[in-house]
Amino acid sequence: MSTLYTLTRGDAPLVVNIPHVGTWVPAELRPLMQAEALGVPDTDWHVDRLYDFVRARGVTLMAATHSRYVIDLNRDPDGGVLYPGASNTELCPTTRFDGGPVWRDEAAGHPLLDVAARRRQYFDPYHAQLAAELARVQARHGYAVLLDGHSIISHCARFFDGKLPDLNLGTADGASCPPGLQQAAAQALQADGFTTAVNGRFKGGWITRHYGRPAEGYHALQLEMSLSAYMTEQAPFHWQPERAEPLRQVLETLVAALLAWRA
Repeated sequence: MSTLYTLTRGDAPLVVNIPHVGTWVPAELRPLMQAEALGVPDTDWHVDRLYDFVRARGVTLMAATHSRYVIDLNRDPDGGVLYPGASNTELCPTTRFDGGPVWRDEAAGHPLLDVAARRRQYFDPYHAQLAAELARVQARHGYAVLLDGHSIISHCARFFDGKLPDLNLGTADGASCPPGLQQAAAQALQADGFTTAVNGRFKGGWITRHYGRPAEGYHALQLEMSLSAYMTEQAPFHWQPERAEPLRQVLETLVAALLAWRA
């Protein structure tokens, strides 16, 4: 698969980006992977399906096709750490969320795993397109709002204690968007049956921090959802309609709030 993303353009001031939903691993990389990694268990499963309604709202929707094991589109390409003092994964991950290795021992030093080459091949083109979409929207409206969509298992001792809230809004502690936009988003997420947090364990990754430049008319938020809010958390990672539909309704409320906001 040579295409790095799927893209549906809209004319609304909102862009929804889903960087970790991809499952594709190039054939030449698969022999280098540990058996436990071949199923790409750390994927943000079905997040594109949860947000597919945004196309009808005129919202631009962009989603990665390649697995985060190939390239993590939400990490600092220069190697900066997102959460100092906590466990972090890299631009080109070497370990899974459960701590096990992604790559076989004998793959060490293989040219296909060169970080700089993978950045050029996968990371740079993806972000060139995302930046172009945001610039297009900003030129049309005078501002652009980016919603970065993610999900993760509800219990992951490597990254957090206990059970993660269902809906985790991150704005880099308020640096990536104005207070009014954060407040509107947080209020939209308040719904019966769901737990929420704002700038808790997940404050927004590199995408939120990089593209969120309010002084320049670019506003960014990240929403990290617990997998348990809409699906089974073990392989084969089944979508559960009875859980997913109420969550989709919350996301529709969130998107409506982001579209109603004016810079």
